[in-house]
Amino acid sequence: MQGKIPSEHSADIKIYPGIDVCKAWLDVYLHPIGLAFRVANTLAGLKALKRRLAGMNIGVIVMEATGKFHRLAWRHLHAAGYRVAVVNPQWTHQFAKAIGQFAKTDRLDARVLALYGESIRPNALPPSPEELEALQELVSARVAALAEQTALSNRRGTSQTAFLKAELGRRLKAMATHIERLEAEIARRVRADPVLQHRVELLLTIPGVGPVTAMAMAIGLPELGSCSGKAASLLAGLAPLADDSGQRTGERYIRGGRAGVRCALYLAALTASRFNPPLAEDYNRLIAKGKEAKVALTAIMRKLVVLANTLITENRPWQPIQP
Repeated sequence: MQGKIPSEHSADIKIYPGIDVCKAWLDVYLHPIGLAFRVANTLAGLKALKRRLAGMNIGVIVMEATGKFHRLAWRHLHAAGYRVAVVNPQWTHQFAKAIGQFAKTDRLDARVLALYGESIRPNALPPSPEELEALQELVSARVAALAEQTALSNRRGTSQTAFLKAELGRRLKAMATHIERLEAEIARRVRADPVLQHRVELLLTIPGVGPVTAMAMAIGLPELGSCSGKAASLLAGLAPLADDSGQRTGERYIRGGRAGVRCALYLAALTASRFNPPLAEDYNRLIAKGKEAKVALTAIMRKLVVLANTLITENRPWQPIQP
Protein backbone atom coordinates (compact mmCIF):
# COMPACT_ATOMS: atom_id res chain seq x y z
CA MET A 1 0.00 0.00 0.00
CA GLN A 2 1.40 3.41 -0.93
CA GLY A 3 0.40 6.95 -0.05
CA LYS A 4 -0.68 8.69 3.14
CA ILE A 5 -2.06 7.18 6.31
CA PRO A 6 -5.81 6.68 6.15
CA SER A 7 -7.66 9.47 7.98
CA GLU A 8 -9.20 7.12 10.56
CA HIS A 9 -5.75 6.48 12.03
CA SER A 10 -5.03 9.16 14.63
CA ALA A 11 -1.63 10.21 16.03
CA ASP A 12 -2.44 8.34 19.25
CA ILE A 13 -1.97 4.89 17.64
CA LYS A 14 1.40 3.44 18.46
CA ILE A 15 3.10 2.61 15.17
CA TYR A 16 5.82 -0.06 14.97
CA PRO A 17 7.98 0.27 11.85
CA GLY A 18 9.90 -2.72 10.53
CA ILE A 19 12.69 -2.01 8.05
CA ASP A 20 14.16 -4.70 5.82
CA VAL A 21 17.59 -3.48 4.74
CA CYS A 22 19.61 -4.23 1.65
CA LYS A 23 22.43 -2.34 -0.05
CA ALA A 24 20.14 -0.30 -2.33
CA TRP A 25 16.75 -0.20 -0.59
CA LEU A 26 14.89 0.06 2.70
CA ASP A 27 11.56 -1.77 2.65
CA VAL A 28 9.36 -0.32 5.39
CA TYR A 29 6.21 -1.74 6.96
CA LEU A 30 4.17 0.20 9.52
CA HIS A 31 2.20 -1.95 11.93
CA PRO A 32 -0.74 -1.92 12.77
CA ILE A 33 -1.87 0.38 9.95
CA GLY A 34 -0.53 -1.93 7.23
CA LEU A 35 1.30 0.75 5.26
CA ALA A 36 4.22 -0.56 3.19
CA PHE A 37 6.64 1.41 1.05
CA ARG A 38 10.22 1.43 -0.19
CA VAL A 39 12.87 4.16 -0.07
CA ALA A 40 16.47 4.25 -1.23
CA ASN A 41 19.15 3.36 1.31
CA THR A 42 20.68 6.82 0.89
CA LEU A 43 20.53 10.15 2.68
CA ALA A 44 17.78 11.28 0.30
CA GLY A 45 15.81 8.10 0.94
CA LEU A 46 16.16 8.52 4.72
CA LYS A 47 14.87 12.09 4.46
CA ALA A 48 11.83 10.75 2.62
CA LEU A 49 11.36 8.10 5.31
CA LYS A 50 11.51 10.67 8.11
CA ARG A 51 8.91 12.77 6.32
CA ARG A 52 6.62 9.72 6.20
CA LEU A 53 7.09 9.08 9.94
CA ALA A 54 6.64 12.71 10.97
CA GLY A 55 3.57 13.23 13.16
CA MET A 56 3.14 9.53 13.97
CA ASN A 57 3.36 8.04 17.44
CA ILE A 58 6.35 5.82 16.69
CA GLY A 59 7.32 2.94 18.96
CA VAL A 60 10.57 1.06 18.50
CA ILE A 61 11.87 0.76 14.94
CA VAL A 62 13.30 -2.69 14.22
CA MET A 63 15.88 -3.65 11.63
CA GLU A 64 18.29 -6.56 11.36
CA ALA A 65 22.06 -6.34 11.64
CA THR A 66 23.32 -6.62 8.05
CA GLY A 67 27.05 -6.12 8.32
CA LYS A 68 27.21 -2.45 7.33
CA PHE A 69 24.17 -1.75 5.16
CA HIS A 70 21.94 -0.91 8.15
CA ARG A 71 24.36 1.56 9.72
CA LEU A 72 23.35 4.67 7.74
CA ALA A 73 19.65 4.23 8.58
CA TRP A 74 20.40 3.40 12.23
CA ARG A 75 22.59 6.46 12.67
CA HIS A 76 20.24 8.94 11.00
CA LEU A 77 17.02 7.66 12.56
CA HIS A 78 18.64 7.71 16.00
CA ALA A 79 19.87 11.27 15.39
CA ALA A 80 16.28 12.22 14.48
CA GLY A 81 15.12 11.05 17.91
CA TYR A 82 13.68 7.64 17.04
CA ARG A 83 14.31 4.51 19.10
CA VAL A 84 15.99 1.95 16.84
CA ALA A 85 16.61 -1.70 17.75
CA VAL A 86 19.12 -3.60 15.60
CA VAL A 87 18.47 -7.29 16.19
CA ASN A 88 20.08 -10.62 15.37
CA PRO A 89 18.57 -12.05 12.14
CA GLN A 90 18.38 -15.50 13.75
CA TRP A 91 15.95 -14.17 16.35
CA THR A 92 13.60 -12.66 13.78
CA HIS A 93 13.76 -15.78 11.57
CA GLN A 94 12.69 -17.91 14.54
CA PHE A 95 9.94 -15.39 15.32
CA ALA A 96 8.69 -15.61 11.71
CA LYS A 97 8.43 -19.39 12.03
CA ALA A 98 6.64 -19.05 15.37
CA ILE A 99 3.91 -16.87 13.83
CA GLY A 100 3.62 -19.13 10.77
CA GLN A 101 5.29 -16.75 8.31
CA PHE A 102 7.25 -19.09 6.01
CA ALA A 103 7.10 -17.12 2.75
CA LYS A 104 9.90 -14.61 2.30
CA THR A 105 9.94 -11.34 0.39
CA ASP A 106 11.40 -7.98 1.36
CA ARG A 107 7.94 -6.62 2.21
CA LEU A 108 7.02 -9.70 4.27
CA ASP A 109 10.35 -9.51 6.10
CA ALA A 110 9.66 -5.87 6.97
CA ARG A 111 6.22 -6.87 8.31
CA VAL A 112 7.79 -9.60 10.48
CA LEU A 113 10.22 -7.03 11.91
CA ALA A 114 7.34 -4.67 12.70
CA LEU A 115 5.41 -7.46 14.48
CA TYR A 116 8.59 -8.41 16.32
CA GLY A 117 8.89 -4.83 17.54
CA GLU A 118 5.34 -4.79 18.89
CA SER A 119 5.53 -8.27 20.47
CA ILE A 120 9.07 -8.38 21.85
CA ARG A 121 9.82 -4.67 22.40
CA PRO A 122 13.58 -5.17 21.88
CA ASN A 123 16.05 -2.79 23.48
CA ALA A 124 16.86 0.27 21.41
CA LEU A 125 20.53 1.24 21.63
CA PRO A 126 22.44 4.16 20.11
CA PRO A 127 24.81 3.37 17.24
CA SER A 128 28.52 3.17 17.95
CA PRO A 129 30.67 6.19 17.06
CA GLU A 130 31.91 5.98 13.48
CA GLU A 131 35.56 5.76 14.56
CA LEU A 132 34.76 2.81 16.83
CA GLU A 133 32.88 1.11 13.98
CA ALA A 134 35.96 1.55 11.77
CA LEU A 135 38.16 0.00 14.46
CA GLN A 136 35.76 -2.93 14.89
CA GLU A 137 35.89 -3.49 11.14
CA LEU A 138 39.68 -3.54 11.24
CA VAL A 139 39.68 -5.99 14.17
CA SER A 140 37.26 -8.26 12.30
CA ALA A 141 39.54 -8.11 9.26
CA ARG A 142 42.50 -9.13 11.44
CA VAL A 143 40.58 -12.09 12.88
CA ALA A 144 39.66 -13.22 9.34
CA ALA A 145 43.26 -12.78 8.17
CA LEU A 146 44.57 -14.88 11.06
CA ALA A 147 42.08 -17.64 10.21
CA GLU A 148 43.20 -17.54 6.57
CA GLN A 149 46.84 -17.61 7.66
CA THR A 150 46.20 -20.74 9.74
CA ALA A 151 44.39 -22.42 6.83
CA LEU A 152 47.24 -21.60 4.43
CA SER A 153 49.82 -22.89 6.90
CA ASN A 154 47.90 -26.15 7.32
CA ARG A 155 47.60 -26.60 3.56
CA ARG A 156 51.32 -25.96 3.11
CA GLY A 157 52.12 -28.48 5.83
CA THR A 158 50.19 -31.24 4.08
CA SER A 159 51.20 -30.39 0.49
CA GLN A 160 53.43 -32.83 -1.35
CA THR A 161 54.15 -30.72 -4.44
CA ALA A 162 57.18 -28.44 -4.27
CA PHE A 163 55.58 -25.86 -6.56
CA LEU A 164 52.44 -25.66 -4.39
CA LYS A 165 54.50 -25.38 -1.22
CA ALA A 166 56.40 -22.44 -2.73
CA GLU A 167 53.18 -20.74 -3.84
CA LEU A 168 51.60 -21.16 -0.41
CA GLY A 169 54.80 -19.90 1.20
CA ARG A 170 54.57 -16.70 -0.86
CA ARG A 171 50.94 -16.25 0.14
CA LEU A 172 51.84 -16.77 3.79
CA LYS A 173 54.51 -14.05 3.59
CA ALA A 174 52.00 -11.67 1.99
CA MET A 175 49.42 -12.54 4.63
CA ALA A 176 51.92 -11.91 7.44
CA THR A 177 52.60 -8.45 5.98
CA HIS A 178 48.87 -7.80 5.69
CA ILE A 179 48.32 -8.74 9.35
CA GLU A 180 51.22 -6.53 10.46
CA ARG A 181 49.74 -3.59 8.58
CA LEU A 182 46.30 -4.18 10.10
CA GLU A 183 47.77 -4.35 13.60
CA ALA A 184 49.77 -1.16 13.03
CA GLU A 185 46.67 0.70 11.81
CA ILE A 186 44.59 -0.54 14.76
CA ALA A 187 47.32 0.57 17.19
CA ARG A 188 47.58 3.98 15.45
CA ARG A 189 43.85 4.60 15.71
CA VAL A 190 43.78 3.51 19.36
CA ARG A 191 46.62 5.92 20.21
CA ALA A 192 44.68 8.73 18.53
CA ASP A 193 41.74 8.19 20.92
CA PRO A 194 42.78 9.18 24.48
CA VAL A 195 39.80 7.47 26.13
CA LEU A 196 40.30 4.22 24.25
CA GLN A 197 44.05 4.32 24.82
CA HIS A 198 43.49 4.73 28.57
CA ARG A 199 41.17 1.71 28.61
CA VAL A 200 43.78 -0.35 26.78
CA GLU A 201 46.46 0.74 29.27
CA LEU A 202 44.28 -0.35 32.20
CA LEU A 203 43.68 -3.75 30.61
CA LEU A 204 47.40 -4.23 29.91
CA THR A 205 48.08 -4.19 33.66
CA ILE A 206 46.34 -7.58 33.97
CA PRO A 207 48.98 -10.36 33.92
CA GLY A 208 48.38 -12.50 30.85
CA VAL A 209 46.68 -9.77 28.82
CA GLY A 210 48.83 -8.51 25.95
CA PRO A 211 48.28 -5.69 23.46
CA VAL A 212 46.18 -7.76 21.04
CA THR A 213 43.78 -8.98 23.75
CA ALA A 214 43.61 -5.56 25.41
CA MET A 215 42.66 -3.88 22.13
CA ALA A 216 40.23 -6.70 21.26
CA MET A 217 38.39 -6.15 24.56
CA ALA A 218 38.49 -2.35 24.47
CA ILE A 219 37.26 -2.22 20.87
CA GLY A 220 35.01 -5.28 20.78
CA LEU A 221 33.37 -4.69 24.17
CA PRO A 222 32.79 -0.93 24.40
CA GLU A 223 30.12 -1.69 27.05
CA LEU A 224 32.87 -2.51 29.58
CA GLY A 225 32.56 -0.17 32.54
CA SER A 226 28.87 0.51 31.95
CA CYS A 227 27.42 -2.94 32.63
CA SER A 228 27.66 -5.71 35.22
CA GLY A 229 30.32 -8.40 35.09
CA LYS A 230 27.64 -10.97 34.25
CA ALA A 231 26.39 -8.84 31.36
CA ALA A 232 29.95 -8.42 30.07
CA SER A 233 30.43 -12.21 30.18
CA LEU A 234 27.20 -12.68 28.25
CA LEU A 235 28.28 -10.17 25.59
CA ALA A 236 31.51 -12.10 25.13
CA GLY A 237 29.60 -15.39 24.92
CA LEU A 238 31.19 -16.69 28.12
CA ALA A 239 28.28 -16.71 30.57
CA PRO A 240 27.23 -20.29 31.47
CA LEU A 241 23.68 -20.94 30.28
CA ALA A 242 21.32 -23.33 32.06
CA ASP A 243 19.94 -26.46 30.40
CA ASP A 244 17.47 -27.77 33.00
CA SER A 245 14.09 -29.43 32.59
CA GLY A 246 11.91 -30.88 35.34
CA GLN A 247 14.15 -32.83 37.69
CA ARG A 248 16.98 -32.96 35.18
CA THR A 249 19.90 -30.59 35.73
CA GLY A 250 21.88 -30.39 32.51
CA GLU A 251 25.42 -29.22 32.00
CA ARG A 252 25.94 -25.48 31.62
CA TYR A 253 27.17 -24.31 28.25
CA ILE A 254 28.20 -21.13 26.43
CA ARG A 255 27.06 -19.89 23.05
CA GLY A 256 26.78 -16.75 20.96
CA GLY A 257 28.61 -13.59 21.90
CA ARG A 258 31.40 -11.79 20.11
CA ALA A 259 33.70 -14.35 18.57
CA GLY A 260 36.65 -12.01 17.97
CA VAL A 261 36.80 -11.04 21.64
CA ARG A 262 36.42 -14.65 22.73
CA CYS A 263 39.30 -15.83 20.50
CA ALA A 264 41.61 -13.16 21.92
CA LEU A 265 40.58 -14.06 25.47
CA TYR A 266 41.37 -17.72 24.87
CA LEU A 267 45.02 -16.90 24.18
CA ALA A 268 45.11 -14.58 27.20
CA ALA A 269 43.61 -17.31 29.39
CA LEU A 270 46.36 -19.74 28.35
CA THR A 271 48.95 -17.25 29.59
CA ALA A 272 47.01 -16.15 32.68
CA SER A 273 46.49 -19.76 33.78
CA ARG A 274 50.28 -19.95 34.19
CA PHE A 275 51.50 -16.46 35.04
CA ASN A 276 48.61 -14.70 36.83
CA PRO A 277 48.84 -16.22 40.35
CA PRO A 278 45.16 -15.88 41.40
CA LEU A 279 43.89 -17.12 38.04
CA ALA A 280 46.51 -19.89 37.90
CA GLU A 281 45.28 -21.03 41.32
CA ASP A 282 41.67 -21.04 40.06
CA TYR A 283 42.67 -22.98 36.95
CA ASN A 284 44.60 -25.62 38.92
CA ARG A 285 41.75 -25.99 41.40
CA LEU A 286 39.28 -26.67 38.58
CA ILE A 287 41.62 -29.22 36.99
CA ALA A 288 42.05 -30.92 40.38
CA LYS A 289 38.25 -31.23 40.57
CA GLY A 290 38.27 -33.18 37.33
CA LYS A 291 37.20 -30.40 34.96
CA GLU A 292 38.41 -30.61 31.38
CA ALA A 293 41.12 -28.15 30.40
CA LYS A 294 38.81 -26.34 27.96
CA VAL A 295 36.18 -25.91 30.70
CA ALA A 296 38.78 -24.55 33.11
CA LEU A 297 40.12 -22.17 30.44
CA THR A 298 36.61 -20.94 29.71
CA ALA A 299 36.22 -20.12 33.41
CA ILE A 300 39.49 -18.16 33.29
CA MET A 301 38.31 -16.30 30.18
CA ARG A 302 35.12 -15.37 32.01
CA LYS A 303 37.12 -14.16 35.04
CA LEU A 304 39.29 -12.02 32.76
CA VAL A 305 36.21 -10.31 31.29
CA VAL A 306 34.75 -9.68 34.75
CA LEU A 307 38.12 -8.35 35.96
CA ALA A 308 38.45 -6.10 32.90
CA ASN A 309 34.96 -4.73 33.52
CA THR A 310 35.82 -4.03 37.17
CA LEU A 311 39.05 -2.18 36.34
CA ILE A 312 37.38 0.02 33.75
CA THR A 313 34.38 0.67 36.01
CA GLU A 314 36.67 1.71 38.89
CA ASN A 315 39.20 3.39 36.55
CA ARG A 316 42.18 1.70 38.17
CA PRO A 317 45.01 -0.63 37.15
CA TRP A 318 45.22 -4.25 38.25
CA GLN A 319 46.93 -4.82 41.58
CA PRO A 320 47.92 -8.11 43.20
CA ILE A 321 45.88 -9.14 46.23
CA GLN A 322 47.79 -8.28 49.37
CA PRO A 323 48.21 -11.15 51.85
